[in-house]
Amino acid sequence: MSTRRQFIEEFKLEAVKQVVERGFGVRDVAAWLGTSPHSLYAWVNKYGIPAEQRLVGDDQTAKLKRLEAELRRGYRRARHPKKRLPHTLPRSPVKVRFHQKAPA
Repeated sequence: MSTRRQFIEEFKLEAVKQVVERGFGVRDVAAWLGTSPHSLYAWVNKYGIPAEQRLVGDDQTAKLKRLEAELRRGYRRARHPKKRLPHTLPRSPVKVRFHQKAPA
């Protein structure tokens, strides 16, 4: 049974530095460090850009996710409206009906 390993951010940054600055291959660095190449590719995509740009990108990503969720909610409401709207007041006084008690 495999366990999921957690790596600290400094470890990820050093691994990315091996790929980006020193020019080693992703598969080679992943083999040396004992990680999967898929994880290392994800780290390169995330940490390969400067920190200032990364923070701006994270803010934009969060805003985009929030707007997409809001759009999905609005689409569901428009696509599946309630079939009957509850009438709070009758349209005319003639349609008012009173329930009678059942005979005891």
